[in-house]
Amino acid sequence: MLPPRPVRRFALAPLVAAIAVSLAALAIPVALLSAAYSLVRRRAQPGRRPSRLLRVACLVLAWSAGETAALTVLLCLWIVSGFGGRLETEPYQARHYALMEWFLDLVYRAAERACDLRVEVSGPPDAAAAAGRPVIVLCRHAGPGDSLLMVHHLLSVYRRRPRLVMKAALQLDPSVDIVANRVPNVFIPRRRRPARPETGSERAEAALATDRPQTELIRRLAAGLDRDGALVIFPEGGNWTPLRWRRAVDRLRRRGERDLAARAAAMPNVLPPRPGGALAAIEACPEADVIFVAHAGLDTLVSVRDVWQSLRGDLTVRVQWWRVPAGEVPRAAGRDAQVEWLFDWWARVDGWVTAEHAAGLPGTAAGDPAGRVVQGGEARVQS
Repeated sequence: MLPPRPVRRFALAPLVAAIAVSLAALAIPVALLSAAYSLVRRRAQPGRRPSRLLRVACLVLAWSAGETAALTVLLCLWIVSGFGGRLETEPYQARHYALMEWFLDLVYRAAERACDLRVEVSGPPDAAAAAGRPVIVLCRHAGPGDSLLMVHHLLSVYRRRPRLVMKAALQLDPSVDIVANRVPNVFIPRRRRPARPETGSERAEAALATDRPQTELIRRLAAGLDRDGALVIFPEGGNWTPLRWRRAVDRLRRRGERDLAARAAAMPNVLPPRPGGALAAIEACPEADVIFVAHAGLDTLVSVRDVWQSLRGDLTVRVQWWRVPAGEVPRAAGRDAQVEWLFDWWARVDGWVTAEHAAGLPGTAAGDPAGRVVQGGEARVQS
């Protein structure tokens, strides 16, 4: 259960700002000492990379400075808008998206320098961007920071205004809490665990009861998309880990959805998609193209130790986009056919990730394992 909004704004925001300033002040001497140590080691061993501690210190410094600056700007925007009276008008909406773009670009550039981050994107939906059509982006969710990379790419490269479906717990970060509640987004609360064991039918009914209000919020969010809008949904509902994958397969089996459980078990690199929100968004915006996004390179960073070990070398993330034009999305099909279509695409995402892992990163996968035909910047799934 999250604290009420006034508590988050007047207690958490100053606290996080104070922590950010403290971290920045601490990161400066740590970075200087680490830089001096790295310089000595590189003179003794030419070509040696900067220490991991220096990389972390640089990232912390960039994030802390950006967080503090963003909170300050958000406060100023609230004051000059008539203490929030004009925040929903177009000029202030544009300023908030510009602030999001600036902050994410700052973090991205810091990761490029500190972690030698390199993002390689294939199959970008240029045709969709040029046509000025709304898009619904269904993205794989695996590894730290993949959602930040997605939003950064939509803002900076495709000049889109992203609308996100996010976990409600992210509102504990004051900058996310403030800016994401001032522009169109949806926060999904965490499901409560039952006090007693449930049967398969009870679980299914409870899931439907919980999903109905959330689905309606997503439907409204999608219905308001304009030609520059992009609704971003992570249909898996959470970050992929091996444990969550096993639990997701078991959950489908307990609900009696044997066919979908078998398909999910054959896709070890992704969680089975939860169709409710994605299909509701697709139905609510019939003129929107649908874009599927897969990535590889962050998914192996499951634990804190994995992240720390990754700082030894370069960090390469490969991303693949596929665009399904609005006319080829099965909006008129029945529910079962739509779920099968979504699982078909997710199977292709899993196949692409499998090929990337087999080829090794950094590098490129051989051939075209996702089973698609690319024509003029578009992608069609082969049946």
